Amino acid sequence: MPMAEIPLCVWRTRGQSFTFRGQSIRYWTAGQGEPLLLLHGFPTASWDWHYLWGPLTQRFRVIACDMLGFGDSAKPVDHVYSLMEQADLQQALLAELKIDQPVHLLAHDYGGSVAQELLARHHEQRTTIASCVFLNSGLFPESCRMLLIQKLLLSRLGWLVGRSFGRDDLVRSVTQVYGPCTHPSESMLDDFWSLIVANRGTRILHKLVGYVPERRLHRDRWVGAMQHEGVPLRFINGVVDPLSGAHMVERYRQLVPEPDTVQLQGIGHYPHTEAPVQVLRHYLAFREQPLNCYQPKVAWS
Repeated sequence: MPMAEIPLCVWRTRGQSFTFRGQSIRYWTAGQGEPLLLLHGFPTASWDWHYLWGPLTQRFRVIACDMLGFGDSAKPVDHVYSLMEQADLQQALLAELKIDQPVHLLAHDYGGSVAQELLARHHEQRTTIASCVFLNSGLFPESCRMLLIQKLLLSRLGWLVGRSFGRDDLVRSVTQVYGPCTHPSESMLDDFWSLIVANRGTRILHKLVGYVPERRLHRDRWVGAMQHEGVPLRFINGVVDPLSGAHMVERYRQLVPEPDTVQLQGIGHYPHTEAPVQVLRHYLAFREQPLNCYQPKVAWS
């Protein structure tokens, strides 16, 4: 049975704001229990989690924000965007909500890199992470693949490419990374586009894509954080994703001790919108296991 959708117009009315380093950040929180922080991907926003939001808030205190430069949060033009700063933002949000207990992470794509940095800070005793589940993410830069639009945004003319980026370009890019039978509806594409252009967001797309070289810069730190004992991890992966699909799972198994992986057949880069029922099932199964008693696992779905 399909999960209930939260329309973007409704989602937006439920958001709240706080100020981070002089910039307005939109965030959402609901539910009770152990805190669960959701980290969205590029170039979209926290609305990506709307299918899972209701079921997760029945079990946990769920928190998500549109990161700086994304969705309905501020998108300053004269700013150097950084994954490190986005990790600072997540910690500031937790402090704003007065959450001082261990936090569980569920992260996708760009958010996966933010989660890796939070894991590194956990091992440095600068925050406390209880567990982390990655959806399709570029966890190992040597295995990352890019779309043409990302390469163009990284070029010297990236500023021009971003400003000329239109809805048709978004549709072409999204179509390439979704599964063959799970393409988003026109309505969902409209909503994705609305989040990108909010606060004139196309002006900074070329700056946001700077996360690609930043991943290479911090590769050893972030991969090392996943190899460190102490925090249970799982990787739920849509295997037909050309960016971070089956090849990323293979690399994860090579480098992460006792790898716990789930492979979703026929699913692409956005498992939480393409196959939310499966993602929820595998996430809750992960959370129901004793967190200090993990064995290597491989699951197919």
